[in-house]
Amino acid sequence: LILLIPPSWDLTAKGYLFLYFQVLKAFDYSSPWKGQQQMYKLDIGWPKIPEYFTGQTFCVAVDSLHRLVYVGQRGDNVPKVLVFSEEGYFLYSWNNTVEMPHGIFVLNTATDSSVWITDVGTGKYGHTVKQYSPSGKLMQVLGTPGNAGSSLIPLQFDQPAEVFVEESGDIYIVDGDGGMNNRLLKLSNDYKEIWLTGTNGTGIGQFNIPHSVTVDPFGRVWVADRDNKRIQVFDKVTGEWLGSWSSCFSEDGPYSVRFTADYKYLIVAQLNINRLAILAAPPVGSIGDCIMVNTVQLADETKPHLVDVDMKSGAVYVAEIGAQQVQKYIPL
Repeated sequence: LILLIPPSWDLTAKGYLFLYFQVLKAFDYSSPWKGQQQMYKLDIGWPKIPEYFTGQTFCVAVDSLHRLVYVGQRGDNVPKVLVFSEEGYFLYSWNNTVEMPHGIFVLNTATDSSVWITDVGTGKYGHTVKQYSPSGKLMQVLGTPGNAGSSLIPLQFDQPAEVFVEESGDIYIVDGDGGMNNRLLKLSNDYKEIWLTGTNGTGIGQFNIPHSVTVDPFGRVWVADRDNKRIQVFDKVTGEWLGSWSSCFSEDGPYSVRFTADYKYLIVAQLNINRLAILAAPPVGSIGDCIMVNTVQLADETKPHLVDVDMKSGAVYVAEIGAQQVQKYIPL
């Protein structure tokens, strides 16, 4: 296999290796869709220069309105938040008041945009959920920085895993990523508790590392209950438990949960088996059990952690802590 590289491309060895494996994937030397109809293809040109990933990429969020992609990464002396264009061009980064990003979410309202980050660090910025302007200006901090806890007044978190914010300002937080808490909170737009559910355990409504959260248009909250190897579903108004899925996760628990742009499917990352599972989203009514309609098998040691979906184009972005990169998959 011969790579024809334009002379203007200044690639390091890491860049050549990255491009080589992307081309192998593009030619389908080892098809990840054996026996399945392909639903996504890898965008081998995203990002344009992968060398901007200098740490472990834990999370990714898409601003569909402004066509931006935010990436949270960890490491010593690396920018913690990178911002790319939808086309894959690096735009800028920021590093202030972010210690160990775990989850990231972009909120667009009629008047403003903001970036929400969960910080699981144990230093002076950790155990918090923070709101930033698109340029990285700190706007709001939920939780007392540096203090792990479980209280609601004042708010305290212990390694909060992910946040989802509705346009109304209602906030859903899964807390935490291996700390003392195993709970799902709904907060109002003035940061007061609306409801809370969850303790450590395997029963209905209990969690063992609630790792990712999303909300559908039908009033349901979906939680990746990672170490219980299931997804649990709750009523967004009351917090009532609506059902759970477990049969799709016998090999590995769900690390992320995101809907496709048409809300017909859920995209779930399974880190330990390096796979994306595409599950059929149930209509309004009974949750039933999960139906896996497709999978995307990633390379060994890729370790997909969290994903996000562009709700305009339908593209899926995957933050991979093993490969230390974010990859973009385009729907066919």
